[in-house]
Amino acid sequence: MWHSLSVQLSLALGQEFEVEEKMPIDGGDINECYAISCGEIRFFVKINSRENLPTYEAEAEGLRHLANSGEVSVPQVVYMGVIKEKAVLVLDYLPMKPLDSESGYLLGKDMAKLHQWGDQLEYGFDIDNYIGTTEQRNSWHRKWSNFFADHRIGWQLKLAEERGMSFGDVETIVEAVKERLNGHQPKASLLHGDFWKGNASTTVNGPVVFDPACYWGDREVDIAASLLFNGFPDEFYRGYNEVWQLDEGFESRKDIYNLYHMINHCLLFGGHYLEETEALVNKLALTE
Repeated sequence: MWHSLSVQLSLALGQEFEVEEKMPIDGGDINECYAISCGEIRFFVKINSRENLPTYEAEAEGLRHLANSGEVSVPQVVYMGVIKEKAVLVLDYLPMKPLDSESGYLLGKDMAKLHQWGDQLEYGFDIDNYIGTTEQRNSWHRKWSNFFADHRIGWQLKLAEERGMSFGDVETIVEAVKERLNGHQPKASLLHGDFWKGNASTTVNGPVVFDPACYWGDREVDIAASLLFNGFPDEFYRGYNEVWQLDEGFESRKDIYNLYHMINHCLLFGGHYLEETEALVNKLALTE
């Protein structure tokens, strides 16, 4: 496989590239990941089964949209395709460290500018994509409450039911979410979509984000996700609010937005997330 990848990278780069060194690195729970090099040139490689190529295609499209905004830094896609029955995604190799106070502050400002960017009038995305390996439906909607209730909470609950997980009557919960968000019609912002601490770091050139699940929606979804598993320095929120102050109603919507991520964690990992998600549904009183 590595020789075939060398051939593809040589074609993509327009110069000879031979994988001389490869080092396995932590890529989370989904992908096999490596740092590869040829002389001074280094790349980050994700590998998965052939069937997972659509997730890489969606990731590449999300990175392209984020890069086009000019407001946040992302890795550049170098190559994507199937090699020896394996889906492969090759990105720039960016030596990364966890966010610190300074880089967190800068990223906060960058994310606020990203959320201000663009003039999209509807909520959704041109393609369906993935959050982790879970399909994310993105059909365009003019009303935010309908989009989020149907395509985020409702869709995830139906997937959960298909796998034997139930958190209450789906229609009841969906209607309750619509009611809670009714009248909230925010600016459609380009979202990272899976904005937790594992998808943001700092480099020698400043903060960078990666592994997006992009769509146009309420900016508060990204900020809520950043709080779900903690990890972002306080300076991130100071930087964000200096550029674009969060609305007072954010606190009342935060848990509703994070319910989406909690259900998805049930789908991906199960375990203790089942009890935590059930507790969140009860806390929000969505089944009453």
